[in-house]
Amino acid sequence: MAKLWDKGYDTDKEIEQFTVGNDYSLDKALVKYDAMASIAHAEMLAKMGILNANELGKLKSALKEISAAAEKGEFGIKQSDEDCHTAIENYLVAKCGEVGKKIHTARSRNDQVAAALRLYLLDELAKTSAAAAELKKEISAVASRNKNVPLPGYTHMQKAMPSSVKLWCSAFTEAIDNDLTLIAAARGILDQNPLGSGAGYGVPIDIDRKLTAKLLGFAKVQETAYVQNSRGKFELLALQALQQLMLDVNKLATDLLLFSTSEFGFISLPKQFLTGSSIMPQKNNYDVLELARGKYGVLVGCVAAITAITANLPSGYNRDFQLTKEPLMTGINATLQTTKIMALVMRNLTFNEKRCREAMSEELYATEKAYELVKKRMPFRDAYRAIGKKFQ
Repeated sequence: MAKLWDKGYDTDKEIEQFTVGNDYSLDKALVKYDAMASIAHAEMLAKMGILNANELGKLKSALKEISAAAEKGEFGIKQSDEDCHTAIENYLVAKCGEVGKKIHTARSRNDQVAAALRLYLLDELAKTSAAAAELKKEISAVASRNKNVPLPGYTHMQKAMPSSVKLWCSAFTEAIDNDLTLIAAARGILDQNPLGSGAGYGVPIDIDRKLTAKLLGFAKVQETAYVQNSRGKFELLALQALQQLMLDVNKLATDLLLFSTSEFGFISLPKQFLTGSSIMPQKNNYDVLELARGKYGVLVGCVAAITAITANLPSGYNRDFQLTKEPLMTGINATLQTTKIMALVMRNLTFNEKRCREAMSEELYATEKAYELVKKRMPFRDAYRAIGKKFQ
């Protein structure tokens, strides 16, 4: 099968293996999005008179077959294909004959890749927003189930002031509200149609980019030259928004791990959620929370990788951008998976009210006692010192 850039000679096998990398494997996630964009592109070509109605029908039918096969995991991409875009075009040529060779009219693999990635990103961010909203709902449910349960508030890892399960939960629900706003803002910026920009300098034929934007549901058309300069930048924007969500998930998991220890004993999970030790028969380990906490580090690594890969590149397309695909997908998958798991954890979380109440020791009320003296018109600093002496 031919490569999209085929010029009649065979590539050195080691060079081919290095340049292709694992794109052919990663691209399984992009097949349905490339098929969507290709259908919109074909519709536009038909409007421009480049395809007739019969040719359009053949291409759309074949592209829908590709999408259906991809949904079932049955659309194969070989290393020799390089990526899903070549595999799709080769399928169209084999299925539709000469008309399959027309699908690449008025586009470059550059804008083809950008369009598929953009559609993928918008979808994945929407899924992550839904997962974050579900996590928020489960945290709110924990607050409702334990609305009268007190909890020590900590500063510097030491008991500080009285708090409650409800107040602790509110810190995370409010944080997730902010995270949802950030993800929505990222989606708003990403919601631009790159298709039709070619390799970054347009195409020498009249096309209707507004039509493909409308067909694909994009809010606007992205300026031609900016499409390639936004590669890496937009991927980084998406992951940075998700990083804020994962930072909150990281803190939530860390709190719960502390609360699960025998020294605290504030929370527990069903035994089906726990693992054991290979040597210590008494151990019940909250590994799910440790991995959820650690996934933040995975995402930070993905952000760092894309930041480094895309730095110091000149304007226009550079093959370095290919290397952003794996950290992008890894970061998105880590966030989506972890957020869903934490919602499951919160749904099955139990607070031990007895242990929580026992932890409400006298020093937690020191500030309150100082203010009782303030209410009797004692200067705050004197009240502070008077109460402080009792705990020295």
